[in-house]
Formats: sequence, structure tokens, C-alpha cells
Amino acid sequence: MSLPDYKSTGRQPSSVLSRSPVVQLNVGGHLFSTTLSTLRRHPDSKVAELFGSQPKVSTDAQGRFFIDRDGSHFGAVLEFLRSEKLPTENIQEVYTEAIHYNIKELIKRLEETPELFGELVGRQQFLSRVPHYKENIEVLIRIARAEAVAARRSTILICVMRTEDDLGFYDNAVNSLEAGTESAVTFGPWKADPSVRDLLDCVKMDIARRGYNVSIEAHAPERSFLSKSYDFFYKLTFTWW
Repeated sequence: MSLPDYKSTGRQPSSVLSRSPVVQLNVGGHLFSTTLSTLRRHPDSKVAELFGSQPKVSTDAQGRFFIDRDGSHFGAVLEFLRSEKLPTENIQEVYTEAIHYNIKELIKRLEETPELFGELVGRQQFLSRVPHYKENIEVLIRIARAEAVAARRSTILICVMRTEDDLGFYDNAVNSLEAGTESAVTFGPWKADPSVRDLLDCVKMDIARRGYNVSIEAHAPERSFLSKSYDFFYKLTFTWW
């Protein structure tokens, strides 16, 4: 955050706070009214730090304290500071704000909600057991964008090796692909209960969260009469328009 600029009102924020316990806030254009005691309720939070005895925020042209951050979900944060009431929607977004403002009690209680508990304890713990998962997501996006020139869709091959035994068939499986097929981006193996379909759902979910329109379907390589078929391959398709 940049150094405060108090020229807009001619008054130091500390003098404004000393005159009234009511605080007018401008958080990225969203306006709020609250009290100093509410803002300081969690002393180790960034909010309390911003509004300490020496405020670390500037004021806008109307004298409201200005925080240069999107305030779309600040209302839910403020409501928790007032009443300890948890939000019932936009849980992930409020969680991001709670982390930014370092409100530890809000972070803890949001992590216990079904929405975040399943994500953090279930899905993220599973994905941490899939080698190079995050790196592979970035590779898929980078390849898709590189292939998007003058195209409606980009299609990338994914190879999913669920077990160590599957990995033993990797070379033969890759050799079974059609001539000219680019190498597949490989996921696995992993030691956890979720299935291949669960992994593919995660891939689709995480890429879609980045704003991309994606779909996944099984890919069956062409085979000759004597060749063996492998079911490790899937087509990930990005649709651009």
C-alpha cells in the first residue's frame, strides 16, 4: 500500500479518528460506516493495524478513509467484525479477503464451512499427492493459448497414469498414438482414493476457474489388428469462440 496522502482534507487521519468513534470508509469505491471498536476488534489483524493510533490509510476528497482494494466482499468481512456472523454466499471470495486482512478467527471459521472444508481437506489434499499437478495445469494453458491462433478450438492430449503399474505401460501407450500426435501432458501416478475421473474433474474445474471454456473426453488411439489399446488418454478442448 502506498504512503498516505492527506492533502485531500488537510487533516491528519489520527485527528479525524479522535473526533468521532464513527468511521466512514471507502473501500475501492464501496462505502461503509462503522466504528473504531469494530475495526480494532481483532488486534493482530491488518484492519486493526490500518486503524491504530497512527492510521495507515489515506482519505478521499470527502474525508472518508480510503482502502485501495476491491470492496465487493468487504461488507461480509465487516459484518463478521461486528457480529461474528459468517457469510452464506461467496465463501471463497470472502476467505480471500480474510486472508488479505489477516483476520485469523474468520479464516479459521471459514475453513470449517462445508464449502472450504471439502476444498481444502479433500480436493487440495488429493491434488497435493498428484505429482506436478499445478505445473501441468500451467503447461496445458500455455499450449492451448499457443495453438489458438486463427482457430476456434485448441485440443491437447492428456495421459493419466493412475497407478505405478499403469506407469509401466507408459512407453508402449505413447507409441500407440497416431503418427504426428504431439506428446501428451501426463498426470500421475498418485496414492489416494480418488479415481481418474475425479482427477479429470479437477483439471476441468481448475482451468475453468481461470475463465476458460473447456471440455474433456476420452481419446481412443487408432489401432491395428494386432496392436494393444490403452485407455490412458483424454482430449482436453479449449473453445475460444
